[in-house]
Amino acid sequence: MPSNEHHEWLKKRDWPAVQDVMRHPDRNIDLLARKYKERDEHGRLPHHWMAAKAQTHTHALANVGVVSICYNLQALTTRDNKGETPIDIARRSEACAEIIGLLSQTPEEVRSLGLKGMARLYAPVAYWWEEMVLWIRSRSWADCHKFINEHDDELVREMLRYNNSELLNQVACFSQVYSDSLVFLALRMIHRHPLSLADKNVQGNTMLEFAESTQFNACREIVKVLRLTPKYISRTPFPTLLLQSLPTKHHEIYGPYNTVCQFIKHMKYDKAELVEIEAVLKPARKCDVCSSLGAKPCARCKNTFYCSAECQKSAWKTHKKTCKAPTRPPTTEAELRILHKGIALLNMCIQRSGAGDGPTSVVLEFLLPGPAF
Repeated sequence: MPSNEHHEWLKKRDWPAVQDVMRHPDRNIDLLARKYKERDEHGRLPHHWMAAKAQTHTHALANVGVVSICYNLQALTTRDNKGETPIDIARRSEACAEIIGLLSQTPEEVRSLGLKGMARLYAPVAYWWEEMVLWIRSRSWADCHKFINEHDDELVREMLRYNNSELLNQVACFSQVYSDSLVFLALRMIHRHPLSLADKNVQGNTMLEFAESTQFNACREIVKVLRLTPKYISRTPFPTLLLQSLPTKHHEIYGPYNTVCQFIKHMKYDKAELVEIEAVLKPARKCDVCSSLGAKPCARCKNTFYCSAECQKSAWKTHKKTCKAPTRPPTTEAELRILHKGIALLNMCIQRSGAGDGPTSVVLEFLLPGPAF
């Protein structure tokens, strides 16, 4: 009987070990395909053992399941010495729903979807992690931001938690040339999962050591970000991290930017708290007659406050001498265009996943100085 370490790893639920072999840059695809067609003394393929041990879902398990099936499509219908297919074993052993769904596919359905289609459907966290690695290696920072902006918050968080330290290692290795977008990305990643800063790779190196090495020589701004500690990241508001890490030429936009993001966050997640925003932004007003709190402004001049119609009537004889409607220059066409663009911007951002939680590029683009149109 051939020796097949994949059988043993799967029996022990060591999904990461299998995944590491599948992802290794020097992997032999033909050899892996042969291993996933080898039976053990029970007539079982590796797929049978995966089905028997898959009671608890993990992202590594889902990825192993997808890739192993694509190595041997016929395994889905192959029976062991007891006459059971992988899906028979999965159902009998009460495997997690994700693996049961995966093993319920037919070879024809898998062939139609292909590896990427299967991964996106059954192992989305691992799929998007690998896409992020490719974008970072090609320095496609905009694609990374687009994924974070447009996808469900839970998927983004799980993807970063899945193996964020390796993603940061990739950033450290491919960040020789500074850009605002690059630093934004690194900050978004560590802010979502600060503990990844302390992780080490299989050689025992941190991403900071990679960034500072002469081999990779990352730009000083990324080195500065990677020198931060998980404790500092966890207790520091994200806007403060932006102020500390980006050029001073952008500092003038952070006030409006933070206001916009806070508004978006309230509109998207905290609608019940919207009624409290005015109280937070403005101090409580006192009635000009009886000094009661909660007074409302005069409808005409907006400068004098009353708690009730009775107080307003009692003060009218004196107040009418100074009560004038506020004057302002008529709204220009340019102002109307900016207002229209701002409303469109907010509507767009409010609908985005993660809006208000971090730097949304469209907000910054609107706020940065430059031509309005």
